[in-house]
Amino acid sequence: ARVASVRAFNRFFTRRIGVLQEGLLHTPYSLTEARILFELGQRDTLAVADLRAELGLDAGYLSRLLARLAGAGLVARRRAEHDARRQEVALTASGRAACADLDARSGREIGALLAALADDDQDRLVAAMDEVRDVLDEAPPPVAYVLRPPRAGEYGWIVARHGALYAREYGWDETFEALVARIVADYVDRRDAAREAAWIAELRGRPVGCVLCVAKDRDTAQLRLLLVDPAARGLGIGGRLVEECLRFARAAGYAELTLWTNDVLTDARRIYERAGFTLVDAEPHRSFGRDLVGQHWAQKL
Repeated sequence: ARVASVRAFNRFFTRRIGVLQEGLLHTPYSLTEARILFELGQRDTLAVADLRAELGLDAGYLSRLLARLAGAGLVARRRAEHDARRQEVALTASGRAACADLDARSGREIGALLAALADDDQDRLVAAMDEVRDVLDEAPPPVAYVLRPPRAGEYGWIVARHGALYAREYGWDETFEALVARIVADYVDRRDAAREAAWIAELRGRPVGCVLCVAKDRDTAQLRLLLVDPAARGLGIGGRLVEECLRFARAAGYAELTLWTNDVLTDARRIYERAGFTLVDAEPHRSFGRDLVGQHWAQKL
């Protein structure tokens, strides 16, 4: 079923963006030829071997395409000055004009596609495409992220993402999602802005993590709902969220920051230990459809 879904999407999307047409974007160039022009348009000169590796093309196939483009006066090939065994390729003036025309046509076509959608649907589309790239791209994930307060709609994301991830990773049932929903609703309804705060970790324009700092009593704050999406793990986001919670709790005048977790959450427990929390007590309990061992951790401020 998953194979069929991916194949169906491929058929839909290639038709939707017009790559099945004889000439891409109503030009004389195939999709592969247009991509060659685009890659060469990003730099002055490129080694043919590097171009082949960049596009994942067969050497003979690339050679035939370059010969065709050279015959049309769009590219020029030459031996590298520092190594005669290496061949380099660059766009001619006509090639750069063709590349600029393709770029403009592509921009207009995608602009028209997006203009037909509402703003929310445009955001959904771009986020879904980013998700596909994140899953399939073998390159290291980007490391630039920001921490900020939640925006409208993101409190719902906190609830939904907790419910989905904990069900998938630990088999917890819907009662956990209900607990998260109550915690979030209480925070929104009763928040004391001077003593309570929430943060969203944003990566490439979308939420990938969260944490709350709430008042337990006059002297004690509680860290709640720490979460990092699997796509963003390994970037230090969890530790950074905990650090921000600690910083806020100190500035708000609390004497102690506590939290409750479960022993199966090993990654989270390592983050708490590195941040200076110590285990206070542990007790078995039956919650969320599972037998668990709850743990209370704390840190003096």
